[in-house]
Amino acid sequence: MQALLGVIFHFIGGFASGSFYLPYKKVKEWNWESYWLAGGIFSWLIVPLIAAAITVPGFIEIISNADSSTLFYTYLMGLLWGIGGLTFGLSMRYLGMSLGMSVALGFCSAFGALVPSFYYDVYPEAEKISFTDMLQSNSGLVVLLSVVVCLIGIAVCGKAGMRKEKELSAEQKAEGVKEFNLAKGLIVATVSGILSACFSFGIEAGKPMADVAKAAAEQTGSSTLFVNNVVFVVILLGGLTTNFIWCVILNIRNKSYSNYTDSKTPLLNNYVFAAIAGTTWFLQFFFYGMGETKLGNGASSWILHMASIIIVSNLWGIKFNEWKGVSKQTFNRLLLGVGIILLSVVLGGIAKLL
Repeated sequence: MQALLGVIFHFIGGFASGSFYLPYKKVKEWNWESYWLAGGIFSWLIVPLIAAAITVPGFIEIISNADSSTLFYTYLMGLLWGIGGLTFGLSMRYLGMSLGMSVALGFCSAFGALVPSFYYDVYPEAEKISFTDMLQSNSGLVVLLSVVVCLIGIAVCGKAGMRKEKELSAEQKAEGVKEFNLAKGLIVATVSGILSACFSFGIEAGKPMADVAKAAAEQTGSSTLFVNNVVFVVILLGGLTTNFIWCVILNIRNKSYSNYTDSKTPLLNNYVFAAIAGTTWFLQFFFYGMGETKLGNGASSWILHMASIIIVSNLWGIKFNEWKGVSKQTFNRLLLGVGIILLSVVLGGIAKLL
């Protein structure tokens, strides 16, 4: 029953992540960097602090009392993940929700499963599985197989994107994804997927804070479902730092800083939908934290979360005609690629049982 609840929580989080970009489509007459930063203030600062304050009593004390090494590595992984999150937004811009999320999250799924294991080869810790340990166990080998299968699925999705670029006219591309650019999109989606995986390691690095929150909750008889919210505060501060710096640079370069106060644009509408997008985005990790509490932050848990996002984003991509006008063969190739990525999830689940 606990495992089933974990799966349900992960899929709710996946639905939130796969859907968060939709409100941004309602933002009018703002540059990308402006609405990405406006929504990000909610994603990475306001909502995480509110969630932690409500669900983890004394979270500020837990963070302030954490050792410097824990805070440093958790924040550092947040910085690196922030670069991944930044390029993630660009991958949606150039590839659309369907292809962009499939490629970015496919890489994120694969590397998120592996990053912690490489770290524990360098810095061994009790009860932590290193990459060497994975090579020496059946479950570890199955996880590595799932990573290979995942990368094959990404390649198939990328091939579908190449066929789409050849088959559609400029007008058809604009109807589905206004700034469709396969080359730029694949580059930023690859960078995004690899660096976004650092969030998985950030959770591992911040585990001591979650353990303190869990012990405090058990002493008071409170729920332990939300203990990861204290870790998210630190990780997301790192993400905020990266995204804030880059978006401000773009605001200055593009002279788009006036967007935030330009009365000629629908200011209230834009701020409301940016806030909705940012809040929806954070909900993915709110529910991920609950799912992780039930399943553990192993490779299988991470891959399950990523797969649920891929499913939802592709459904939205189809609904919004991102693949309208392509040949049946090309569309089937996309479905095949997504199916292969999901097969990698099944393999990850099997590994959990070995």
